[in-house]
Amino acid sequence: MSKSEDSIKSLKVLVVDDQIEIRTMLRGMLSELGITQIFEAADGKEAMVFTDNAMDMIDVVICDWNMPKLSGIDLLRQMRSVYPDVPFLMITGRSDVESVSMAKASGVTAYIRKPFSPAHLEVKLRVIKSKMDSKHIA
Repeated sequence: MSKSEDSIKSLKVLVVDDQIEIRTMLRGMLSELGITQIFEAADGKEAMVFTDNAMDMIDVVICDWNMPKLSGIDLLRQMRSVYPDVPFLMITGRSDVESVSMAKASGVTAYIRKPFSPAHLEVKLRVIKSKMDSKHIA
């Protein structure tokens, strides 16, 4: 395996979802991709507290859209005001034009629609990692 094929293994990921089953499924998918540094938050508020205290431990946020306390879109907006460059992958069942436009306008890095396969998640993470690497080179 070449270094570029191996590159996502180094990612430090924060998974934000109010459903423990989804967090567990995502943790499993990420682990299968070789990613070992995985953190979890049960909602947007918990995620903001985590990032405020440990942003240096996170490379990518993978977040559900619909959550109580602080939705994924609201978390994205808050994070963009404090951490404008952290890659943010939104996971949602929404695919209407208005929702996609709202996510893009709010600064989402990538968008993945439920249900999705581990291979689809891997593709999104590789694109994100490639963008991260190109910013470090520039």
